[in-house]
Amino acid sequence: MRFASLGSGSKGNSTVVESDTACVMVDCGFGLRNACTRLERIGKSPEDLTAIIVTHEHSDHWKGIGALSAKYNIPVYLSAGSLKAKQIQSGEALFNCIDSHKDFYVGDICIKPVPVPHDAREPIQYILSNGKVQLGILTDLGHFTPHVVSSYSKCDALLLECNYDDDMLLDGPYPRFLKERVSGMFGHLSNRQAADLLLALDLSRLKTLVIGHISAKNNDVSLIKAAIEPLCGEDIVLSFADQESGSPWMAIK
Repeated sequence: MRFASLGSGSKGNSTVVESDTACVMVDCGFGLRNACTRLERIGKSPEDLTAIIVTHEHSDHWKGIGALSAKYNIPVYLSAGSLKAKQIQSGEALFNCIDSHKDFYVGDICIKPVPVPHDAREPIQYILSNGKVQLGILTDLGHFTPHVVSSYSKCDALLLECNYDDDMLLDGPYPRFLKERVSGMFGHLSNRQAADLLLALDLSRLKTLVIGHISAKNNDVSLIKAAIEPLCGEDIVLSFADQESGSPWMAIK
């Protein structure tokens, strides 16, 4: 199994996960043309996609889903809350309502939804496995819960949010209400919170750690490295998914 980020940040998020029999897109926060260009960048086209799975309804995760699904006949899987938030009728062609507490399969990929605290209708994140290796995708949560810790322990690869640095957010240009939203219990993870989460997780199998959803105005890669690198040791390779270029394909071993 392997994965690649098409881009990660407040202007759009999407990750592609490929196994022997399936190619799944997690979110599509880019318009149709932009999404297709980004897929071409990693050697894929919309016709290669088996399914789109959705974390929540915010535009930086949703923007291209409707057009991509309709044009290329790609099934979409999402929570009941996301269905209602986007005013999609349950049972509408191509849109499949999932139980946010129950695993499901797309091809040979087992997909585990994990409910998270975020200011959306029914936000979930995902763990994807082919029965041999496990990839965790975890962004857009204001704090981590015991369920998040138990679910994301023993991942072989993890794409994790480090959205902001506490001091940069406090001193930065955002208005007060937005600073409170970002740093609140239903906002995003800071570098410090991400580090605390890694300390709480069982990292015995983790080999690949990709940091994503990095704020352009409230964070800096050097600050993330200072918080996260000491926790990686010799066995974990740390890299970053940025807004424009995402990340290359990464094999999960």
